[in-house]
Amino acid sequence: MKKFMILALMVLGTTCAFAGDSDALKAIKKAKDFNEAQNLVMNSLGQLANDAEKAAAYNKLVDLAMDKFTKESTNVTWNQTAAQMGQETKPVDEAGMNEAAYNAVMAAMECDKYDQKPNEKGKVAPKFAAKNAQRAWQARQQLVNAGQDALNNENQAEAKKFWGLFVDSDSAPLFKDCDRAFQQPFFGQVARFAAIFAYQDKDMATALKYCDVAVNDPSEAENALALKLEILGADLKNHEDSVKYLANVKELFKQHSDNATILEKVYNMYMGMGDKAAALSFLDDVLAKNPNNFVALADKGMYYMDQDNAAEAAKYLKQAIDAKEDNAVVHYYYAICVRAQAQAFSDADPAKFKSMMEEAIKHFDRTKELDPDKMIPWGYNRWSAYSQLYGEDDAKTKAAEADK
Repeated sequence: MKKFMILALMVLGTTCAFAGDSDALKAIKKAKDFNEAQNLVMNSLGQLANDAEKAAAYNKLVDLAMDKFTKESTNVTWNQTAAQMGQETKPVDEAGMNEAAYNAVMAAMECDKYDQKPNEKGKVAPKFAAKNAQRAWQARQQLVNAGQDALNNENQAEAKKFWGLFVDSDSAPLFKDCDRAFQQPFFGQVARFAAIFAYQDKDMATALKYCDVAVNDPSEAENALALKLEILGADLKNHEDSVKYLANVKELFKQHSDNATILEKVYNMYMGMGDKAAALSFLDDVLAKNPNNFVALADKGMYYMDQDNAAEAAKYLKQAIDAKEDNAVVHYYYAICVRAQAQAFSDADPAKFKSMMEEAIKHFDRTKELDPDKMIPWGYNRWSAYSQLYGEDDAKTKAAEADK
């Protein structure tokens, strides 16, 4: 009897160890069409026996998606060669290829989620990861073209879908060891466009997430930060919203203290909220760390212009010019301030008056050089300075009058 019981247990153990697929998984594996298989997975996921079966179910979706993608991409490659050789080309379902690439990447990442879970012995022994990482990575590259195709067809929702997955999948554990050299020239740009699309859909969390990705690309950092500022400042309705926004922008400035756009935004927010003391204190803090910060110097000069303090304004505007000589706006306002100061010496100290007016005219002239199209209305003030120093009939004044 004892021997019989041992044999019975051995048979039972063997049956458990080699138990076949569940009926739900069998049905999924029999599917020949991706949509059919996807519906089966969605509807029977809870009926699958364990994580291993769930991984196998999603791997079936990868198989079907890759079958479609490989077929169409092979035809694309064939056609490129055929066109050069004068041979007949094959039809390509480009929309189907793009959708298959999307489905393959999505299914591969979902497969990996279950494939990486411990088995009944507590060990992680992924069955599909290596193969799926290789083949789905190839499909992932098509997502860039898929997004561009969608934009060309004025389908922004599809562009967002493809480019959003392209960005999201970059950080997927499944693809951690894949070579990213191909995407370096454009990854940040794709992320920024994905952020724009999400922002337009009022999906602020996703938009900010993609902005943070784009910021890591030096060629996109400036535009991505500007977009992030816009997103953070969307729909400000009251003082509390402004206070919260200012806190967010100040935190962003801590991370990007060399960014002129963010610096300007912090300063303008303080000024817009009527806290001039805080605005000035902020500029002082920036200049304490970097005395040659052009934006902080220019803003401090403009601050004192707003306070009708021409001497202090000129002091900081001149320092701004020394830090960045080719800014027409700063030259113009510096000239305005110097000319304003010169008025006090027109009778009391003619030599000083002349010297200061010559300094003002020098910078009005530089403004003209930097801004020949008169984006700044420098014409009248420049002529007026010439007229005041040299007289209306002087040849130099007459020449300046032509630009008035």
